[in-house]
Amino acid sequence: MQTDLLLPQSRESNTDLAVRAEKLGYDGLWLGELWGSSSVVELTDIANHTDTVDIGTAIVNVFSRTPAVLAMTAASLARVSDGRFRLGVGTSTRKAVEDLHGMEWNDPNPVRRAHETIELTKAFLEGDGRVEYEGEIFDVRDFQSLNVDVPIYHAALGKANRRVVARLCDGWIPHNIPFPDLDDEFEYIVEQMDEAGRDVTIDVAPYVPAAVSDDPDEARDTVRGHVAYYVGNGRGYEQAVAQRFPEGATAVAEAWRDGDRAAAAGNVTHEMVDALGVAGTPEQAREQFQDIAQIDCISRPMVTIPSNADDRIVERTIGELAPSRY
Repeated sequence: MQTDLLLPQSRESNTDLAVRAEKLGYDGLWLGELWGSSSVVELTDIANHTDTVDIGTAIVNVFSRTPAVLAMTAASLARVSDGRFRLGVGTSTRKAVEDLHGMEWNDPNPVRRAHETIELTKAFLEGDGRVEYEGEIFDVRDFQSLNVDVPIYHAALGKANRRVVARLCDGWIPHNIPFPDLDDEFEYIVEQMDEAGRDVTIDVAPYVPAAVSDDPDEARDTVRGHVAYYVGNGRGYEQAVAQRFPEGATAVAEAWRDGDRAAAAGNVTHEMVDALGVAGTPEQAREQFQDIAQIDCISRPMVTIPSNADDRIVERTIGELAPSRY
């Protein structure tokens, strides 16, 4: 099975870890971006120090870079990586968009922005003609396309955003959709592709929050903190979890927004941890991860280390879930 790794954002530099991960057999290395470090700069360095492993953004948001900048960035990273780059984008959260980037979340709405950003970025990248585009948000004309093949992935949750995946994207990066529900959620994408007459294979690369420790309770608490952070910070994540755990998602979100983060994590139940991540001893975690990897729609599960994990758990998880361990 293909196994990817989302590199932790908390490190000063991920290049040494990326080199080690490639040696451990990981097939793809992804890097997120919120605040403090540019994933583009880090991935450029990683591309220059690795040989065969795929690299990608998971994710950069569709607000803070224009489609032209995203296309130039993707083309440059594809060039320096010898074609190994994948562009992962998403809407991020209202807080990040408004409070960090100072942009309007509902102008006109995040799904429309995702659609136009991806559609126009693809137009700038593909083919060899000149790009003309008129949308609700972007209106561009008379610039040469870059003629570069870069797969585009979208971190979509709700149905409207999953329609964007169906109509435009090469891959889907789901997060906090309970794994037992993932096949059904992907089926909606397949239905929308059929309706649009689009016949392509969609890569499904879910974040798999993971923590490995000799103490299973410690591992589970690490994943609890991860789930609480996302459910508390983003309505989309809360809604995704609420499809299977309506009361649990509400309890987590309300506690987090009241400022009681410990209570929010404590409200993530044992069943929620099982459905949303991987946690336990090395043997338990590998078995859980394999179960997730065998879900029909999944093509490249992404080992995702919670940002609240300490260095010991980070190192243990990356090593124990590496393809070389199977």
